[in-house]
Amino acid sequence: MFTAIPAFLGIGAPGLPEMMIVGVIALLLFGKRLPEVARSLGKGIVEFKKGIRGVEDEVNNATYSSSHNYSHSSTETRRPLPDDDHDRQEMQAPRFEPPTSAPTDAEPAGTATAEHAGSEDRNA
Repeated sequence: MFTAIPAFLGIGAPGLPEMMIVGVIALLLFGKRLPEVARSLGKGIVEFKKGIRGVEDEVNNATYSSSHNYSHSSTETRRPLPDDDHDRQEMQAPRFEPPTSAPTDAEPAGTATAEHAGSEDRNA
């Protein structure tokens, strides 16, 4: 059984001594009403389980019916059309044509801009 408490804390599942302490505390708190409280607690647990079971059944029915409808409808509704193969065109990717000339907007390598010239004067 998986416990949600980390093992490094040294706390495990409650054992017999812990359960006895809980029983004594319950006896002190409820006294003669303890059987009545236990009975109502049991009824609450049963009702909770019935509710959970109902939700599980609804989910299972919805899952089964939807998967059944999909498999049933996919085999009936999908029929090839008579012209299906003839009208299909092959898809081709556009062809890339590299540029034929070099860009003309680039500066010649020997010239410097005004920004660079000003920074050279300050460094000197």
